[in-house]
Amino acid sequence: MPAWAQQFIDTYGHKHVAVLAALGFAAGLPFLLVFTTLTAWLTEAGLERSTIGFFAWVGMTYSVKVFWAPVIDRLRLPLLQRWLGKRRSWILLGQLGVATGLLLMSQLDPAAQVTAVAALAVLVAFSSATQDIAIDAYRIEIASEQWQGALSAAYFFGYRVALLVAGAGALYLAEWGGWSLAYMVMAVIAISIIVVTLWADAAVEVKATEQRRLEDQLVDQTFGRAMHMSQRPAWQRWWLGAVVCPFLDFFQRNGLLALSILAFIAVFRLSDLAMGAMANPFYLDLGYSKSDIASVAKVFGFFMTIAGSALCGVLVVRLGVYRPLLAGALLVAITNLLFAWLAWVGAADTPSLLLLALVISADNLSGGIAGTAFIAYLSSLTNRHYTATQYALFSSLMTLPGKFISGFSGVVVDAYGYIEFFIVAAALGLPAIILVIYLSRQVSASEVEVASDSAVQ
Repeated sequence: MPAWAQQFIDTYGHKHVAVLAALGFAAGLPFLLVFTTLTAWLTEAGLERSTIGFFAWVGMTYSVKVFWAPVIDRLRLPLLQRWLGKRRSWILLGQLGVATGLLLMSQLDPAAQVTAVAALAVLVAFSSATQDIAIDAYRIEIASEQWQGALSAAYFFGYRVALLVAGAGALYLAEWGGWSLAYMVMAVIAISIIVVTLWADAAVEVKATEQRRLEDQLVDQTFGRAMHMSQRPAWQRWWLGAVVCPFLDFFQRNGLLALSILAFIAVFRLSDLAMGAMANPFYLDLGYSKSDIASVAKVFGFFMTIAGSALCGVLVVRLGVYRPLLAGALLVAITNLLFAWLAWVGAADTPSLLLLALVISADNLSGGIAGTAFIAYLSSLTNRHYTATQYALFSSLMTLPGKFISGFSGVVVDAYGYIEFFIVAAALGLPAIILVIYLSRQVSASEVEVASDSAVQ
């Protein structure tokens, strides 16, 4: 057997990898069921477009999950904690909320009970976001940093499969048996994934005494021993430990480099998020049919994304995180130039499906590499004392700037055209490329310094 094939089997044949693939599916399943799939149901139910538009606010739940992540980091659930451990107990609670919300939604008529549907959609989104926080923390805590690439790839794979099931799968079910059946089936699937949560190994938990020791040290170093934790009332100790200390820890561990890290997180996805909103309008304006887009961009693109993710998982295990991260940043920017080329070719003549497949393949392959490497990188930044809170902060920061800028994508296209738009989108990738090179050099220099100090001692 070739060495690369053996490496692939060794990497993806681990129990933790299978568990993370299933948990990734659990995380991805509710997402479309409270977004595009739900809006299709509401449209067929005859609701006004203005009413349907308000349902987009449900998505804000995912963007503000950092606000209750400290509770998930700190609060131990009675009974469940003793049975499953901290992370799996919160995952199970989130899964129960998702399944309950979907099952109840399947029994409602949106035309007559739109308020109840909206309330249940919020319940599903909140439970899903809670589950996401706990799964992210579990993924980081269950294995060493070397394995984060493979675990991220497995999670990414499960998540993408779930999007197909909750998107195309739910639409097929609704066409065949109605929306109530579709949401009831999704609820049953959500319940079945609980078996994986019970089968999974418990993550190693930080001891309470070790946690208190770290928090005492963080507070003393920041505010002085005169404001020691033991001298504060109980609510202040909880607030400092759960909310303030995760941020103090991140900045004390990274020093001034923390600002560069946060800037890098904020700009890494600017390039692909900026072009994402204009992808489908671009394909349609070039003359491709909806079936062409579904076959090439959705189905074929899905498999290319998974291939890129799987490849990156092996690369992170073999090479570490920085080289795959740089490769992903470069490829995402370059593929935007391929879209500019496709726009230029399409201006003269409608390009063939082969050209579309070529560009889509490159875009999704690079997206799989970049996304998996970035998840592994974010995982490496967290302290296992504050995994949920710190990762929730990073994951919120990585999407907000890109989503904001993507709102102006249509303005650029209307004013200048697609070619110029995709060139601008490619240029938005330059800060990420520069920062990943800078950060990798800083880390290398730090490692050399540590090695030199050890040699001297």
